[in-house]
Amino acid sequence: MARIAGVDIPKQKRGIIALTYIYGVGKSRAKEILATAKVDEDIKVQDWNDDQIGSIRDAVSGYTIEGELR
Repeated sequence: MARIAGVDIPKQKRGIIALTYIYGVGKSRAKEILATAKVDEDIKVQDWNDDQIGSIRDAVSGYTIEGELR
């Protein structure tokens, strides 16, 4: 299970759906994050490699999410 922004992302889901588990990230923002990170949105989380996870974390850090919104 990948951990991004303090949230465990379910590994069996596609990337665009899995990122919506982060509070403050909907489908449109998830699409932007994956485009910025240059990761295909249809790849399942379990197939992400460490470089992809790192670039997604970097992309997510540019948004106001999770604890900052609550």
